Amino acid sequence: MPSHRRAALVLAVLALLGAASFSAALAVGSIAVPFSDVAAALLGEPVDNAAIVRELRLPRALAGFACGGLLALAGALMQVLLRNPLADPYVLGISGGAGVGAMFAILLGLSAAGLNFLAFAGALSAMLIVFGLAHGDGAWTQTRLLLTGVIVAAGCGALIALMLSIAPEHKLRGMLFWLMGDLSQSGTPWIALAVLVAALVASLPFARELNLLARGHDTAQSLGVDVRRLRYSIYAIASLVTAMAVTSAGSIGFVGLIVPHLVRLAIGNDQRLLLPASVLAGGALLTFADTLARTVIAPQQLPVGVLTALIGVPVFLFLLARHRQ
Repeated sequence: MPSHRRAALVLAVLALLGAASFSAALAVGSIAVPFSDVAAALLGEPVDNAAIVRELRLPRALAGFACGGLLALAGALMQVLLRNPLADPYVLGISGGAGVGAMFAILLGLSAAGLNFLAFAGALSAMLIVFGLAHGDGAWTQTRLLLTGVIVAAGCGALIALMLSIAPEHKLRGMLFWLMGDLSQSGTPWIALAVLVAALVASLPFARELNLLARGHDTAQSLGVDVRRLRYSIYAIASLVTAMAVTSAGSIGFVGLIVPHLVRLAIGNDQRLLLPASVLAGGALLTFADTLARTVIAPQQLPVGVLTALIGVPVFLFLLARHRQ
């Protein structure tokens, strides 16, 4: 099968998987809602459990799809930027910065809006610190950026551990749920969806240059790519995307690491296809994982980050074993 036809087929399959995971998220739960009633509720018709579908499950499903797409897009961009297949959205300390802000907000007893504000501010602060330290005198390499991010992430982790150790017992559960990823408090999903669309639209014009950058700095530069401008642009997009995802849903691991690898196995490394395919696959995966998280031991709910880790670890081990062969 020609490569472009295979890519189109993979995109179509991923779109269907996304639609299926989204439909399941609206229908499945402690109260099962028939798909016909789900469709009627979305059309505004007065059916049983319409409020559950429109006011509870729909915003959460949209937030899950948006955050999954954001994390997968950030992971795909980071892996090209750093030329490191183990890079993920959290490798540069942005999640740690958001975690520091969120833990501080919970300690202060702020509202959800205050928590989101401080989490986003913490993520942006970490992004600027990493950029400033890694840039230094202008010599910015992948290794320097990666090491700076690891150090900043370690510092943020220490601050988070400190706040957890001094937090009152009645606040610990909320803090731990946020750190493990929780879509139940994600609030309105429209901002995350808008950021996802804007980030994908902003990233696609760089796809050809990213293909060249994946072959190496010198190769890309010899073919006319402004590598410095490209790196700055991709770093800014990936960092802002990660900040938005972490602010909306907390720290959810493995989505940004695993999804780009799986998509790359299916359609290759052409960023023009890899980026939108990663968005679809990441959104479908996180929506499916969140549905499991709120139903597997209903009425109790698991942090969605636990489910993504349980899914991601065996997949990652499989990828490692396959790479060795």
